[in-house]
Amino acid sequence: MLLFENLKLALSAIRINKMRSFLTMLGMIIGISSVIAIVSLGDTMRSLIASEYENVGTNFAYSYITSPDDDYVGSESYSYDDIENIKEVFGDQITYIGTGISASAKIKNNRTMLDASLEGLAENPTVYKNLKMVYGRMFSNQDIIKERQYIIIEDKTAKKLFGNENAVGKTLRTQVGEEMMELTVTGVYENTDSALMKLMNGGKNQRATTYVPETIISSRDGNSWSIYLYPKDGIDTKDFKNRFVNYISRIKNVDVENVQYGTAQDELSTVDGMMGTLSLILGAIAAISLLVGGIGIMNIMLVSVTERTREIGIRKALGARTEDILLQFLVESAIISAAGGLIGTALGTGVVAIGGAVVGIAVVVKLKIILIAVGFSAIVGIFFGLYPASKAAKADPITALRYE
Repeated sequence: MLLFENLKLALSAIRINKMRSFLTMLGMIIGISSVIAIVSLGDTMRSLIASEYENVGTNFAYSYITSPDDDYVGSESYSYDDIENIKEVFGDQITYIGTGISASAKIKNNRTMLDASLEGLAENPTVYKNLKMVYGRMFSNQDIIKERQYIIIEDKTAKKLFGNENAVGKTLRTQVGEEMMELTVTGVYENTDSALMKLMNGGKNQRATTYVPETIISSRDGNSWSIYLYPKDGIDTKDFKNRFVNYISRIKNVDVENVQYGTAQDELSTVDGMMGTLSLILGAIAAISLLVGGIGIMNIMLVSVTERTREIGIRKALGARTEDILLQFLVESAIISAAGGLIGTALGTGVVAIGGAVVGIAVVVKLKIILIAVGFSAIVGIFFGLYPASKAAKADPITALRYE
């Protein structure tokens, strides 16, 4: 009953001084909205990055060799013989191994020409790149082994080159190095890149992404500075890494420390940790504005106590206890702070949602963050309202009744 009465008194005081109360809330509104927006942005980026790694496959791995002084320019490289040897030794434990080679070229049909990236695919290509085919088919292993001049293009690229998305069986010309090629379209795919990749590749002048057997854009006598591979599901990744690194060290006659082996899972853990720390730091910086808002609440409550000194004296003369007066002003400061927190929460989530809609990504706003933000704002209000409320509660009733 007493709490209800204090709520009525607090709301009445806020209504009487609407503008002053709103300006007091403003610090909390800005602080809470900033915290929620920054933390939600960090969580959204972490979610997008995690989904991107899931698309690649967390068992994806890569390896390269550095020279003893870690000089990348003078680093060792993998030959095709090395890859064949790896297949013989680890063939039953990996589902894909390739060089990840690519080439920049111009692809053309008659007078229509586009800048393109020719991405090489090795045997079992769908393990590395599982494209959503809308026409035709992916390369077979025989296509890759026999170095057939085939190409897979995006539906938008097909439309630009041939005026029709279904370009299966049609040919286009390109030049890789000194060699002119006439490539037959075996498949047309639809771009299903994640929101993050579409955002990163949003430039108007980006090249067309196409796929070809890696055997037609690389020399069998050539070398590659790195290789990509997918160990089979269920393989002990740490054990596989140790055996792989030791094997490469032996056949390439280099120290184990110079055989670099990384996985998508390792990178995801590192990036996620960095993003989490960055989000926490930025959130903490934004939270400083909450303290500024709390100081504003303390200032206004001190003014309110001074203005209502006579009211405090009358209440005490009528029998109000010290704790009753204390509770009255604490409730008022908590309401101002919590109201600012609720408005700030709505503003913060609204800004994040609108921003996500504009760039076309699904935003992540965790309920836990909202509850913490609103709860923290109320605690700030109570903490900074404690001194003014205590000052009011300790006021001498006789002195207070004499106050003009």
